[in-house]
Amino acid sequence: MKRQFDKKRWNPQGLQEGENVWLEAKNIHLNRPSKKLDQEKYGLFKILKAIGQGAFQLKLPEGWMIYNVFNEDLLTQCRKPYYKGQPMEPAPPLDIINEEEEYKVEEIRKH
Repeated sequence: MKRQFDKKRWNPQGLQEGENVWLEAKNIHLNRPSKKLDQEKYGLFKILKAIGQGAFQLKLPEGWMIYNVFNEDLLTQCRKPYYKGQPMEPAPPLDIINEEEEYKVEEIRKH
Protein backbone atom coordinates (compact mmCIF):
# COMPACT_ATOMS: atom_id res chain seq x y z
CA MET A 1 0.00 0.00 0.00
CA LYS A 2 2.85 2.37 0.77
CA ARG A 3 4.40 1.84 -2.65
CA GLN A 4 1.11 2.65 -4.42
CA PHE A 5 0.58 5.76 -2.27
CA ASP A 6 4.12 7.04 -2.92
CA LYS A 7 3.63 6.82 -6.70
CA LYS A 8 1.27 9.79 -6.51
CA ARG A 9 2.92 11.70 -3.70
CA TRP A 10 6.59 11.96 -4.68
CA ASN A 11 6.92 15.58 -5.90
CA PRO A 12 4.39 15.39 -8.76
CA GLN A 13 5.11 19.00 -9.84
CA GLY A 14 8.85 18.43 -10.12
CA LEU A 15 9.74 21.29 -7.79
CA GLN A 16 13.44 21.99 -7.32
CA GLU A 17 15.62 24.32 -5.29
CA GLY A 18 15.87 27.84 -6.66
CA GLU A 19 12.48 27.81 -8.42
CA ASN A 20 9.74 30.34 -7.71
CA VAL A 21 6.40 29.12 -6.38
CA TRP A 22 3.03 30.51 -5.31
CA LEU A 23 1.85 29.73 -1.77
CA GLU A 24 -1.80 28.84 -1.19
CA ALA A 25 -3.46 31.17 1.32
CA LYS A 26 -5.58 28.37 2.77
CA ASN A 27 -3.83 28.24 6.17
CA ILE A 28 -2.61 31.84 6.40
CA HIS A 29 -4.95 33.93 8.54
CA LEU A 30 -4.89 37.70 8.14
CA ASN A 31 -7.09 40.39 9.64
CA ARG A 32 -9.38 40.76 6.64
CA PRO A 33 -13.06 41.51 7.19
CA SER A 34 -14.00 38.61 4.95
CA LYS A 35 -12.16 35.52 3.72
CA LYS A 36 -13.88 36.08 0.39
CA LEU A 37 -11.94 39.33 -0.12
CA ASP A 38 -8.57 37.78 0.70
CA GLN A 39 -6.05 36.63 -1.90
CA GLU A 40 -6.04 32.99 -2.97
CA LYS A 41 -2.25 32.76 -3.40
CA TYR A 42 0.75 34.67 -2.14
CA GLY A 43 4.09 34.86 -3.85
CA LEU A 44 6.39 34.54 -5.64
CA PHE A 45 8.65 32.80 -3.14
CA LYS A 46 11.94 31.08 -3.83
CA ILE A 47 12.50 27.47 -2.75
CA LEU A 48 15.56 27.31 -0.50
CA LYS A 49 15.74 23.53 -0.06
CA ALA A 50 13.72 20.33 -0.13
CA ILE A 51 13.00 18.76 3.25
CA GLY A 52 11.96 15.14 3.14
CA GLN A 53 9.80 13.82 0.31
CA GLY A 54 7.01 16.39 0.19
CA ALA A 55 8.05 19.53 2.06
CA PHE A 56 9.97 22.60 0.92
CA GLN A 57 11.57 25.49 2.76
CA LEU A 58 10.70 28.90 1.26
CA LYS A 59 12.31 32.30 1.55
CA LEU A 60 9.55 34.42 3.12
CA PRO A 61 9.59 38.19 3.74
CA GLU A 62 11.10 39.22 7.08
CA GLY A 63 7.81 40.52 8.50
CA TRP A 64 6.03 37.19 8.18
CA MET A 65 5.90 35.46 11.55
CA ILE A 66 5.12 31.95 10.26
CA TYR A 67 7.18 28.80 9.84
CA ASN A 68 8.81 28.68 6.41
CA VAL A 69 8.41 24.96 5.58
CA PHE A 70 5.32 23.99 3.56
CA ASN A 71 3.88 20.82 2.09
CA GLU A 72 4.03 20.51 -1.69
CA ASP A 73 0.22 20.50 -1.87
CA LEU A 74 0.22 24.16 -0.78
CA LEU A 75 2.71 25.21 -3.48
CA THR A 76 2.05 25.95 -7.14
CA GLN A 77 4.89 26.13 -9.60
CA CYS A 78 5.35 29.49 -11.34
CA ARG A 79 5.20 29.03 -15.08
CA LYS A 80 6.74 31.27 -17.71
CA PRO A 81 4.31 33.21 -19.94
CA TYR A 82 3.11 31.43 -23.05
CA TYR A 83 2.72 34.53 -25.21
CA LYS A 84 4.98 37.51 -25.89
CA GLY A 85 2.43 40.06 -24.65
CA GLN A 86 1.72 38.21 -21.43
CA PRO A 87 3.59 40.02 -18.64
CA MET A 88 5.19 38.17 -15.75
CA GLU A 89 5.22 40.73 -12.97
CA PRO A 90 5.02 39.27 -9.48
CA ALA A 91 2.86 41.05 -6.95
CA PRO A 92 4.85 43.07 -4.42
CA PRO A 93 5.34 41.18 -1.16
CA LEU A 94 3.13 42.19 1.73
CA ASP A 95 4.69 43.51 4.91
CA ILE A 96 2.93 41.84 7.83
CA ILE A 97 3.62 43.61 11.10
CA ASN A 98 1.78 42.60 14.28
CA GLU A 99 -0.41 40.28 12.18
CA GLU A 100 -1.66 43.18 10.03
CA GLU A 101 -0.74 44.12 6.49
CA GLU A 102 1.34 47.27 6.07
CA TYR A 103 1.57 49.28 2.86
CA LYS A 104 3.79 52.19 1.91
CA VAL A 105 1.95 55.29 0.66
CA GLU A 106 3.53 56.81 -2.44
CA GLU A 107 1.43 59.99 -2.61
CA ILE A 108 -1.68 61.62 -1.16
CA ARG A 109 -3.87 63.15 -3.86
CA LYS A 110 -6.64 64.77 -1.79
CA HIS A 111 -7.07 65.54 1.87
